[in-house]
Amino acid sequence: MFESIVDRIRPDVLDLRLDKNFCLEIADVYDRAPTWAPDRELARSYRALQRVSLRQFELVVAGGIRVEPWRGGGLPYRDSAELRGQVRRTRVLKLHLTADGHGSVPGPDDHPMRADSGVEVDGVRLCHNDVFRVVHDVFGHVAFDQGFGPRGEFTATYLHARMYPVSARSALFTEQIGQVCWFFFGPHLRDRSGVPRPPGDEGYVPARHRPYPQPKVFAFDRRYLDRFGALFTTEESR
Repeated sequence: MFESIVDRIRPDVLDLRLDKNFCLEIADVYDRAPTWAPDRELARSYRALQRVSLRQFELVVAGGIRVEPWRGGGLPYRDSAELRGQVRRTRVLKLHLTADGHGSVPGPDDHPMRADSGVEVDGVRLCHNDVFRVVHDVFGHVAFDQGFGPRGEFTATYLHARMYPVSARSALFTEQIGQVCWFFFGPHLRDRSGVPRPPGDEGYVPARHRPYPQPKVFAFDRRYLDRFGALFTTEESR
């Protein structure tokens, strides 16, 4: 079942043009955005993201993958390669729970992704963000062998988004691309003039020491979603 689902959403991705200026711009928008700026359209987008993610979670379980809430210290995997390899080999996904730390600064208490999803695994109630993390890891990273760097996250999100209706993609963009760009291109990685610090620079912060982005509820202007899609060239878009 898992393989058949992946085959249905798999396009021939010919190229991703990772535009660092675009990434910096997205990081700046995310950094300056208010923590809480919902409207009716965005609320509908989050509901669609939640609803479809729950269906995908059911497909993950029905496809033979067991979700195991991580109860150890630190993170369950050293890197994306270990996650992908272990899930493929063992059919077990260890979930780092949202409650155990996602974001250096807490987001709003009523953030829609922090709400109870109704799913319980091994006695642990999962929030909607937990459910989304599971399906994104499986259908974005494991299925398409994508890493956790900017290129891998962009490609994983582009492919995983094909499993969602258009109505869910505004929330998905904020939750994924907004946060990814802030983590990899945000102000904590720039010098006083706003120029990104290269690896090896005295002020460069390695990924393992970086803060996670503060969760926020706001919508990016539609043009950013369009520009994101235009970064990819596929057989379908030729």
